[in-house]
Amino acid sequence: MQRTLTQFMGLLLFLFFGLQAAQAQLIVGDEIIEINDEEGYVNLSSPYTTALTFFYNLREDNFNPDLAARTLRGYSGMSETQRLDLVLKLKQIFDGNGVLVRLQEVPREVDFQEENQGSQPRYFFNAQALPLVYLELKDDRWQFSAFTVNRIPELHKETFPFGTDRLLNLLPEIGTDSYFGLHLWQLVGLFGLILLLFLAHKVMTILLDRGLLYTLQYFGYGNVAEKYLLPVARVISIYIIVELTLLFIRVLQLPIEVLAWLILLLNAAKPFIITVVFYKIVDIVSAYFQRLAEKTTSTLDDQLVPLLRKTLKAFVVLVGTLFILKQGLRVDIVPFLTGLSIGGLAFALAAQDTIKNFFGSVMIFIDKPFQVGDWITSGDVDGTVEEVGFRSTRVRTFRNSLVYIPNGKIADATIDNHGLRRYRRFYTKLTITYDTPPELIEEFVQGLREIVRKHPDTWKDNYHVYFNDLNAYSQDIMFYIFFQVPTWGEELRARHEVLIQVVRLANHLGVRFAFPTQTLHMESFPEKKTLVPEYAQSAKDYQEATARFFGREATNGDPRQ
Repeated sequence: MQRTLTQFMGLLLFLFFGLQAAQAQLIVGDEIIEINDEEGYVNLSSPYTTALTFFYNLREDNFNPDLAARTLRGYSGMSETQRLDLVLKLKQIFDGNGVLVRLQEVPREVDFQEENQGSQPRYFFNAQALPLVYLELKDDRWQFSAFTVNRIPELHKETFPFGTDRLLNLLPEIGTDSYFGLHLWQLVGLFGLILLLFLAHKVMTILLDRGLLYTLQYFGYGNVAEKYLLPVARVISIYIIVELTLLFIRVLQLPIEVLAWLILLLNAAKPFIITVVFYKIVDIVSAYFQRLAEKTTSTLDDQLVPLLRKTLKAFVVLVGTLFILKQGLRVDIVPFLTGLSIGGLAFALAAQDTIKNFFGSVMIFIDKPFQVGDWITSGDVDGTVEEVGFRSTRVRTFRNSLVYIPNGKIADATIDNHGLRRYRRFYTKLTITYDTPPELIEEFVQGLREIVRKHPDTWKDNYHVYFNDLNAYSQDIMFYIFFQVPTWGEELRARHEVLIQVVRLANHLGVRFAFPTQTLHMESFPEKKTLVPEYAQSAKDYQEATARFFGREATNGDPRQ
């Protein structure tokens, strides 16, 4: 801040003393005006002659305010004191607002008509800086309008607020001798202004760097104050210095060439500083939302905050640039905005896909069909979401390749979000050999169920473990369970732990897992009995065998258990 203030004061001194040769408050360019009227110059026949009458008779070397006052509508009905007061205030309004009047640019047509100003002929010196000050043709005379004359006291108060208008009469009493191209009172006022800015800088430094920081540290916000609030407060202090400069620089009544540039730069500095302040405020707001996003389980919020920060900063820069052009540099931005709207329409037609992708990204952030880290399947794309942007979504496939999907397509596509599953299913068949006794199978199934119940990541309310199939080479046990884990990696870990326990249980009980095999049976072999069993010769024998089986099972227990 110290360096910025020093450079700012240096610029003031350079402009004051570097352009000290330009003293005339009336700018006529390269044109030489010769007036030989000994009684004074008064001509109200055109905007040009009226402007010449007003400014020429208020020059320091040709000071005749009574003649200049004839350019005011209602001149004849005013007292001499009133005429003098109004004409001097009007001249100070021009100078205080930095309005540089170049006579060669003032129209000389007697019947000049300003565009878009109705049927009444009018001429505005500067419609942006002084929209209420204009010449009006009435009774064949171009004069400052009655509306303008009535608003002179009000405009003078707005130009010199907070009582600074009194300094216009007090400062010249210091002395009017000229040094370095400026009057003594102007030099005194200049150094007084520099001293005021220096003291203001010191006071604000103490209040901000010590007072504000100490206060926030006392309440436990020292890190926030030093990292976020102090940079904003220091920029605001620069804005206060610019306002003080703009407030008092007008009182010095410097050469209009210098004052016009100074006021233009200071007016442009104000919206620029405000833009910087809001630019830094975006960082503060983003830090706040970042902390809120860290408290949520959604990772999409973490991705949204940087995008929101970039969007807000771009918006601040755009709006700030328009304000700098309009309020600071006094550039008419209406044609620019008109051209921008027409160009925007053409751009929108040429960039339909880009706009579609943008609104697709908006729908993703609103609907939240997935978040960063989710495993999704959309069409041929199958992988983990890494980043969600305003144009596309980046997905890391299981081949470790990176796929960019336009958000416009995602908004219209069917998305299978595996990451939003509350439970992750795991299904397999445990095949055991045919020589495994039924009692061992029953005990093995009970052990598998106990493994599911004891594992911390399984869904205890929904699992199915049953001996449910006879295969060509094995007896099959269905193992159908769910894991209650958030990510695919956690699911793989849980699977590993459960399957390890299954293998350990099988080894402990002596259960053998089956695999596809083939057995070759010899039907006829010397001195070897055939492996083909001898079957009963009648149906009655089979019926008796079945009855004995169910009778024995009824005695030993329910076979379904």
